[in-house]
Amino acid sequence: MINKKLVFSGVQPTGNLHLGNYLGALKNFTSLQKEMECIYCVVDLHAITIFQKPSELSENVFKTVASFLAAGLDPNKSIIFNQSAVSGHSELAWILNCVSRIGWLNRMTQFKDKAGSDKEKEKASVGLYIYPNLMAADILLYKATHVPVGADQKQHLELSRDIAQKFNNDFKCENFFPLPEPLISKNISRIMSLRDGTKKMSKSEESDYSRINLRDSADEINKKIKKAKSDSEPIPDNLKSLEKKPEALNLLNIYSELSKNNLEKTLQDMAGKEYSFLKKKLTEILVNEITPVASEIQKLLDDKSHLKQILINGSEKANIIAEENLKKIRDIVGLL
Repeated sequence: MINKKLVFSGVQPTGNLHLGNYLGALKNFTSLQKEMECIYCVVDLHAITIFQKPSELSENVFKTVASFLAAGLDPNKSIIFNQSAVSGHSELAWILNCVSRIGWLNRMTQFKDKAGSDKEKEKASVGLYIYPNLMAADILLYKATHVPVGADQKQHLELSRDIAQKFNNDFKCENFFPLPEPLISKNISRIMSLRDGTKKMSKSEESDYSRINLRDSADEINKKIKKAKSDSEPIPDNLKSLEKKPEALNLLNIYSELSKNNLEKTLQDMAGKEYSFLKKKLTEILVNEITPVASEIQKLLDDKSHLKQILINGSEKANIIAEENLKKIRDIVGLL
């Protein structure tokens, strides 16, 4: 398995997954499992870089796995597990902490965004600062060759490549770690907040009206799309005009993704119409797409023993690969 093309990706269990996760990641995960060997990890160690209530963390792991399955991931085709169940992630992260350079981490823009001002940074956890090294360990532990990433994670993947290259050079083991390639879907636009079209749709945004959650009911979807920011003028017939209206552009992008049309075709169909017409159409297509997923998530959450068994089976499979690679890594580094 490790000699083939291998995909690795991790998702944080920090609450309900939303439409952005579904279109930007989960649907892509489902497609990739038909083409390559895939490992999909619920990265609970990454989640605790910011304090999590223990009962909520474990519940969110189950919710994330249920969302994986409801979106179409098949545990018979892909390895699905939670990160903390395979101790090799932490062991390799420490080794890579000693390979990675402070200057590299200082360039990571996500830490700057999450930690805030210089004064606030002093209060941030060490884990939040060094978690890109753990992300590198997640990927390199399995010698993954491909990683599906959004634009905001590309910098971290580049760091993983730098760490892999330095490890190979330092220990004179050319090509031991493959340099993982990004898989960036060309077709999927970033899904933005329904309240602010300049910000990415996020689980952490305070208003629940900013996102469509995968567990939302038809009524909740309807209310959120009705309240979504758009524009008072009719829908334009060209992209140049639309780019000045980020919230309107976001709604049209979402409709295009769900209707499997490109944005230009959607604009042709919608030009001159009021946004109320688009919102009605968008609500219909969202309800048809999301409510079956929501129903399946709830059904899966009603049987947590089944979800737990999937995680156990997945961690056993992942651990076999991890241990095989770790034995070689320990030998290369000189650890007994």
